[in-house]
Amino acid sequence: MTDPALPETDLRRRRLLFRATHRGSHETDLLVGGYIAARIDSFTDAEMDALEEIMELPDVDLADWLTGRRAVPAEADSPLLRAMRAAALR
Repeated sequence: MTDPALPETDLRRRRLLFRATHRGSHETDLLVGGYIAARIDSFTDAEMDALEEIMELPDVDLADWLTGRRAVPAEADSPLLRAMRAAALR
C-alpha cells in the first residue's frame, strides 16, 4: 500500500532504494545499495530513470562490473553505472 501523503517522486525514491538494497546477493546489495542510499535524495528524474535500467541488470554481471572483475559492456554502460563503479573501486 502506498502513502497518499507522499509525493509520487518520494514514493519512487523509496521503491528504488528498496530495490537497490534488496538485489538478491549480499555483495550487490552493499555495492549498489550503499551508493544509492547515500545519494537517492538528490537524484533527478533522469537519474532515477537510469537507476531503474541498472536495477534490471543481472546481479552477477553488476557485481563483476562494479568490482572491476569484468569490463562494463557498451550496451550496459551509462554515466550512473560508471559513477557507481568508481565509488566501488575507491
